Amino acid sequence: MAKFLFTLSRGDNEAATRCFQFAKIAHYKGHTTNLFFIDDGVLWADSGRDLNEKTVTGDCPNDYLPYLVENEVPIGV
Repeated sequence: MAKFLFTLSRGDNEAATRCFQFAKIAHYKGHTTNLFFIDDGVLWADSGRDLNEKTVTGDCPNDYLPYLVENEVPIGV
């Protein structure tokens, strides 16, 4: 089992979606997974943020972030 720390430093939808997707995959495969928001990435800690904005590939942060929250993956800000 590996340990992963995903750092999100951008506020854009595409970067957040990929970060959350990769974190979900790592955690689902049984790896120790942590997220950390820095710089503009802290904007994703706002519970009022729209998580349903689609990326060019058709997915969105809401496809992955609820899994991380439900499974209590640590998120530092």
